[in-house]
Amino acid sequence: MACATNRILLLAIVGAVFISGSQSANILGVFTSLSPSHLIVQMSMVKVLAENGHNVTVVTILKPPVTHKDINVVQVPLSDEDQRMMSATIGKMVASDNSNMIVSMFRIMGQMKLMFEKMRDAMLDQRVKNLYENKDNKFDLAVIGYFMNNYQLGIAHKLKVPVILAATMPPNQLFNNMLGNPQLISHVPAMPGVNVKGQPMTFLQRLKNYITTCAMGIFMWILEDHDAKDYKKVYGDDPNMPPYEDLTKNVSLAFFSSHAPSEGPIRPNVPAIVEVGGIQIKDTPDELPKKIADFLSDAKDGAILLCLGSNVKGAHLKPDTVQNMFNVLSKLKLKVIWKWEDLDKTPGKSDNILYSKWLPQDDILAHPKIKLFITHAGKGGITEAQYHGKPMLALPVFGDQPNNAEKMVKDGFGLSLSLATLEEQPFHESIMEVLNNPQYSQKVQTFSSLYRDRPISAHKSVLYWTEYVLRYNGAPHLQSPLVHMNYISANNLDVYALLITILLVFLFISKVIFTKLYRKLFGKAQKTKKIKKS
Repeated sequence: MACATNRILLLAIVGAVFISGSQSANILGVFTSLSPSHLIVQMSMVKVLAENGHNVTVVTILKPPVTHKDINVVQVPLSDEDQRMMSATIGKMVASDNSNMIVSMFRIMGQMKLMFEKMRDAMLDQRVKNLYENKDNKFDLAVIGYFMNNYQLGIAHKLKVPVILAATMPPNQLFNNMLGNPQLISHVPAMPGVNVKGQPMTFLQRLKNYITTCAMGIFMWILEDHDAKDYKKVYGDDPNMPPYEDLTKNVSLAFFSSHAPSEGPIRPNVPAIVEVGGIQIKDTPDELPKKIADFLSDAKDGAILLCLGSNVKGAHLKPDTVQNMFNVLSKLKLKVIWKWEDLDKTPGKSDNILYSKWLPQDDILAHPKIKLFITHAGKGGITEAQYHGKPMLALPVFGDQPNNAEKMVKDGFGLSLSLATLEEQPFHESIMEVLNNPQYSQKVQTFSSLYRDRPISAHKSVLYWTEYVLRYNGAPHLQSPLVHMNYISANNLDVYALLITILLVFLFISKVIFTKLYRKLFGKAQKTKKIKKS
């Protein structure tokens, strides 16, 4: 009887835990990035939560390319004038030499100012303020899309809820302070492509990595100064808000669009770092639009997908560059699907080219007829191509794209050319090399198998860890103590200073004692010699 009672009690406890763990939560997502590719990844994360019964509200500036019927979107759209200014800003970025990421980041800092202003203005919009000023709104968690916008963490303090970061990049120096992740300059590259995956860095690579890390530190210091001003503008002098310096000390964990076991670098990460690379990729591809599906079905020799991302438009490219691309692509036997926005003014007419202002990129890359992906080397596009095992020809533009392209080439998944100086002959030769040399497709297909091989999918990881944070009220036990340490104590500089001081004191005392002993012992001997001589 007692045994039966114990079993019933145990089942009741398990049932209670299961029910409490599956209760829906009210989750706020703040995704104000002006990059559609960033928004795709971030929305894919919260879409998983909506699909599993959570109540999700999302703040965006752009119209979300990915959504769900149960996601409430609070959009603060750009004005027509703002959109024209943004387009002009991107045009300037495209026209610049951005082969070096650090140099290009400092160069375009002024151009990025407009983006940061619009992100800040969205947080000042009354529709966003109502989310925390209206007492009827109750939230249990905030998910902040990270794009150098620490001040937006303030909304979690306003709501008095834990916060998760949604990052569209791998773990890097930008996140070390807020997550307490160690800085390992000797073997962890500051940027992709610094070294060959799995191999130690050479002396020159380590030197370059050190210089890059220092430059990134200066860049972050400049950004944080601007970010602190935005924090004051958005939240004013509210006495209930923490100092700007303490904002990042409340982060529960961060989701990163990466997968270190396959992509590298191999490095230690704190438990608050959860990698969910490929979160935007569907388990089963959606059916393609009929026009695209019919076009691919007729591709007897295969097809090429050409997409330079969501930010770069055809109008941003030099006319000569566009003409060179068309001249090469129109002469191929393969079909070409080309993302092009102005369908009234295309690069030219050819039976083997299909233009489209919007493309379901992931679904197209999953099609067996696709033999090559011509890409701007954005993180999202490269991830999708790697997942589906498609070789690439990269035409990087700005930001992290040149480094992504360099890493892709070193991994053996394709080739890279400069978009700014693109000529017909190298463009044609590179396409034919990737198409005709089986090593590229073989290497990326091998990688695809490695990338997919995980104990738990990206979608299930997002769901599990989000609910974990909810279950344990922000999961403060995951936080590294490094988050609350200053630079001196975090790097043991005070310990080293004490040890050096002790050593110096010991050497000084030893010198004094040795000097006295020397004078005492040898001084008497010299006096004795002098007496004998006299």
